[in-house]
Amino acid sequence: MKVYVNNQEIQLLPGMTVKHALVHCKLLQEIESGKRVYDEWGNEVGLSGALWDGARIYVR
Repeated sequence: MKVYVNNQEIQLLPGMTVKHALVHCKLLQEIESGKRVYDEWGNEVGLSGALWDGARIYVR
């Protein structure tokens, strides 16, 4: 499935989580340093959050 992390398109297998997407993009260290993950509507999402085809998440 196609997912966007900080507007970068990545391919993940169905069932993968927000954490998998962050590891793929090498952004997990930013979360450990205090940044948070938000969906395209500005809602904070957890690392175990589900993703779907076309999902957009942002690290801020």
